[in-house]
Amino acid sequence: MKILEIDATNQSLGRMASRIAMLLRGKDTPGWTPNIIPDVQVVVHNLDKIVFKGTKAQSTIFYKHSLYPGSMKERTLEQRWAKDKKEVLRMAVRGMLPENRQRSELLNHIIVK
Repeated sequence: MKILEIDATNQSLGRMASRIAMLLRGKDTPGWTPNIIPDVQVVVHNLDKIVFKGTKAQSTIFYKHSLYPGSMKERTLEQRWAKDKKEVLRMAVRGMLPENRQRSELLNHIIVK
């Protein structure tokens, strides 16, 4: 198993998430094939030192609704980041992976230290 390490110090969330998605799919290797999951784990260090530029943390809003009347909930990126940093990174990477059967398995290859 190949272990790739990424230092998140002073990096933006989106740029780091797109890099992680590329590494998880194996697109950095010369023998990339889209239907094969590479044997790679991505280890992220210093996740709490990610930088949000401008007003991104306050202006990005996530909505949640359970389909019952009056159950609409909203949280800013800042609130979600304070609650669970790993989940915010996981959802950012999830959005950059293709919507197929491999996505859930690829997300299991992210380790945050």
